[in-house]
Amino acid sequence: MENKKLLFRSTNGNSPAVSFEQALLKGLAPDGGLYMPEEMPSFSPEEILEFSNMEYHEIAFAVGKKFLEGEVPEEDLRKIVMDAYDYKVPLEKVIDNQFVMRLDRGPTASFKDFAARMMGRLMQYFLNRNNGKLLILTATSGDTGSAIANAFYGLDNVEVVVLFPEKEVTDRQRKQMTTLGKNISILALDGKFDDCQALVKQAFGDSDLDYLNLSSANSINIGRLIPQTVYYFYSFAKLRSGDINEQVVFSVPSGNFGDLCGGLIAKSMGLPVKKFVVATNENDEYPKFVKSGFYEKLVPSRNCISSAMNVGHPSNIPRLVQMYGGKMDENGNISQAPDMDNIRKDMYAVSINDADTELMISDAYKEHGLLLEPHGSVGWAGLQKFVKDEAIKQGQLCISLETAHPAKFPEKIIEILSFDPELPPSLQGLEDLEESYEHLETGYEVFKNFLTKNYS
Repeated sequence: MENKKLLFRSTNGNSPAVSFEQALLKGLAPDGGLYMPEEMPSFSPEEILEFSNMEYHEIAFAVGKKFLEGEVPEEDLRKIVMDAYDYKVPLEKVIDNQFVMRLDRGPTASFKDFAARMMGRLMQYFLNRNNGKLLILTATSGDTGSAIANAFYGLDNVEVVVLFPEKEVTDRQRKQMTTLGKNISILALDGKFDDCQALVKQAFGDSDLDYLNLSSANSINIGRLIPQTVYYFYSFAKLRSGDINEQVVFSVPSGNFGDLCGGLIAKSMGLPVKKFVVATNENDEYPKFVKSGFYEKLVPSRNCISSAMNVGHPSNIPRLVQMYGGKMDENGNISQAPDMDNIRKDMYAVSINDADTELMISDAYKEHGLLLEPHGSVGWAGLQKFVKDEAIKQGQLCISLETAHPAKFPEKIIEILSFDPELPPSLQGLEDLEESYEHLETGYEVFKNFLTKNYS
């Protein structure tokens, strides 16, 4: 029905359905679950075929309209997507019909820009309409913090607090967050990403902090996932042969599993995905789950060179489990088993260790002139294992996601390839900027005191 709003429900099933605006601004459901569409909108094969003649922002409009009809007028949505996506999305052919999609050309040289820019503009749109204010809490293992900080920097109606594990991000990743100031506060913890994420989640569940009007910009927020469906549609539309029955393989380097869930949403909307290669680093809790059907958190998470993927319990796993008919709470407890046969049919889950990650950076550059950073290397290595293990036929369209610019990891590239990657415009001059951030002990009461002292 025209102008009927799509509603969103918690994966825990104990909170009322809400509009997209409510789900976006709240972030986490009151029962601790994650919001998902009550019904999944869809595209016909013919509609997806038409995407081949569209620009990126036009596809983003078509996808966004499916979720936002009745909440954001079409004219306003067109302006938002055109403003958010004003940069290139290169599709680099490597060998045969295998491509790397470079999602590193945005303002912070990370795939997180795709979600953060759209999400930030939608939040600002709804807040301005209602004269509201938000305090955003987000945990980052690398690129999320800088993307969110950049997307919300300087907004009058939004304050942002970013928590990061001090020893597990690169200097350039840190400086992209800590050199902004204004409405952006950065907190360094002597711990893991999972510790940062746990503090954020605990704050959301603390009724003492309700007055702060907290929200999240992590991929626990549905506003992050929906924009991430777009580049799956875009890359397939631009690389397909024209055969309406053609299917595509995507290899997704996976940490907190928001990117993968974006792809799964695209598949459920009609995108003809043959297989998702779910490539993790040595934090292998998900590949083990796919193999055994038994899920166990990895505590503590393992510190790997693909630092943004050092996640021992991905927050988005409950969404994935729900999409396959199961139910998992935020702590990883499964009360209803998902359809493991269908999960295995749709996904090839593989763990890539640091040694193989480094070897792939070397081999990809020497053999194909393909420059990868550690996360993209995990994705490309995972794809190569899949092609070999599954005896994939030549000509099968395969797209591996490169999620960050190699220049964000200069030490590792210099160590392996003996040269410093050229800086993209977004990273130039960063070394000369003054940093400002605080160190915080890894404990909830300390974090809570910080919030009440600085944002009351």
